[in-house]
Formats: sequence, C-alpha cells, structure tokens
Amino acid sequence: MTRGPHPSPDDYPVLWPIPTRWHDNDHYGHVNNVTYYSYFDTAVNAWLMSATGTDIRDLPAIGIVAETSCNYLRELSFPDQLLVGISVERLGTRSIVYALAIFRNGPNGDQAIAATGRFVHVYVDRSSRKPVDIPPSIRSVIADLAGSSAES
Repeated sequence: MTRGPHPSPDDYPVLWPIPTRWHDNDHYGHVNNVTYYSYFDTAVNAWLMSATGTDIRDLPAIGIVAETSCNYLRELSFPDQLLVGISVERLGTRSIVYALAIFRNGPNGDQAIAATGRFVHVYVDRSSRKPVDIPPSIRSVIADLAGSSAES
C-alpha cells in the first residue's frame, strides 16, 4: 500500500469504530499512550470475530502479539469517537502483519489522523504454544483484506 506522509481513512479497507472511555484519559487530560495499543488490539480482534463469524477464542490456534508499535500524531481525549483503520502489510504462513491507524471521527465528519501503528500476530497452538499455521477461517478473511489493501 502506498501512502503519503499521513494516511487517510481511504487507505484502509476496514474502519472499525471504537469509543473512548472516561478512564482512558490520564492526569494530563488526554488518552494515555498505552491505551492506543488497546484500541489496536480491540479493533483487530473484534473485526476478526465479525469477519469470520467465529469466536476466535475458541479456535485451537490463537494469535499472540509478537510485535507492536505506535507513532503518536495527535492527542485524543474522552469523549472522542474513533475509527481504527485496519489493513494487511504481510500475510505469512504463521503470522500476520497489520498496518493500523487511529482516526478521530469528528462531529463534522472530519477524520483526523491521531496515530499509526503496526501489529504482528503469530499463531500458536493453544496448549503447547508452538507456532502453527494460521487457521483457515482467519486466513480466508485476511487474504480478502490483503487483496483489498493491495488495491488501495
């Protein structure tokens, strides 16, 4: 996916809504930096559950976060309404690399970029925690998403 210096919502095939919560704000009056990671995690997993029609917690393989990063571009604060942009940077045999962004969904329809991020899921057997192939139900929706990302 080719992007300018700051991506727009149009760069992401999925925009998952996330509301800020009262306790997301820290003592400085803005959303605390660690909470952005929670937004990424919530959006990716909620979208996976919605897109697959499966409770991913019940699969024999689970996605473990092996790497994550965030670039903060703009403050957020409760009661902001957010959209988390989700796209696929890489689909491997046992791992998925997501390219993510958080947009403030403003009252006038403006969608200002607040952060960009990267999120890597490595799939492991639920019991042994040894790496395994991505479950077929997840691979299918990720392959579709990766195709959408490539077209953007």
